[in-house]
Amino acid sequence: MELVCPAGSLSALRQAVDHGADSVYLGFRDATNARNFAGLNFDDASLSEGVDYAHARNRKVFLALNTYPKHDTLSVWKKAVDRAAAANVDALIVADPAILQYAAKTYPGLHLHLSVQASATNAHAIHFYHEHFGIRRAVLPRVLSLEQVQSVISSTPVEIEVFGFGSLCVMVEGRCLLSSYVTAQAPNNSGICSPAAAVRWKQTPEGMESRLNGVLLNRCLQHESSAYPTLCKGRFEVSGERYYAFEEPASLNALALLPALMEMGVSAIKIEGRQRSPAYVAQVTGIWRQAIDLCKDPDSVYQTYPAWMAGLEKVAEGQQYTLGAYHRAWK
Repeated sequence: MELVCPAGSLSALRQAVDHGADSVYLGFRDATNARNFAGLNFDDASLSEGVDYAHARNRKVFLALNTYPKHDTLSVWKKAVDRAAAANVDALIVADPAILQYAAKTYPGLHLHLSVQASATNAHAIHFYHEHFGIRRAVLPRVLSLEQVQSVISSTPVEIEVFGFGSLCVMVEGRCLLSSYVTAQAPNNSGICSPAAAVRWKQTPEGMESRLNGVLLNRCLQHESSAYPTLCKGRFEVSGERYYAFEEPASLNALALLPALMEMGVSAIKIEGRQRSPAYVAQVTGIWRQAIDLCKDPDSVYQTYPAWMAGLEKVAEGQQYTLGAYHRAWK
């Protein structure tokens, strides 16, 4: 089982590699990747340096081209494929079929991974991308139960990668309209959800309010943790009940499920967080490296040590974690 860790910067890449990542994933400083935040990501020079650092230590580098170009911007995404191939990355993580087709035809030796943004939630969809574009791996959206993940794995020869830790994304990934409705910046085209310029917090007598472009998303009492405000993790009134109707502001933490994921044949565990700090990357990578190694050891009995869970809780969204859709009774 491969440990795939985030790198929003060259420093984060080094931390991931040094703390045990088998692979790192990153993106360019433009709208071709879904973490297009100011101050993050790679230009050609830093990408080359990062690839050299990883390859010198026998680790892999994946480059995410996981957003969707508009009809008049396709050339930007194609050029990004060219830049990635020139940098000798080990694989591209791609969502859009047009980009998959271009990469498959232009660089037939370059491995292609189907991005979570492609929203392939069943084996038939994965077969389509495998047959037409030769994908080697598919990253499953964070909306499937364990039973559904196992069903997909047993029905396809394509490697399956799942998320193990990090921020959750509402419903079927790659199709988000909520943030773009409020901010006029579509995550799937401009690569940013809830841009920081639109985020505001304000202390009121009723509690700490969080707003996105003026729209009230949440109001937290003093004892409640307040996570970064995204519209899908706001509280809504539904049928007279006010609650987190779409997604709770908590991080996915599947550490307890690691033996089950390994037994069913998951090829890779992905850690979310290219927008997070190098310290976050080091902390989470180190814990998951220990856990995977323990789970692989035939002479050891796997357990989730309290120190591991406490370490992950410190960096979890709102300092809370959940098993998400792996074990969830939906309303």
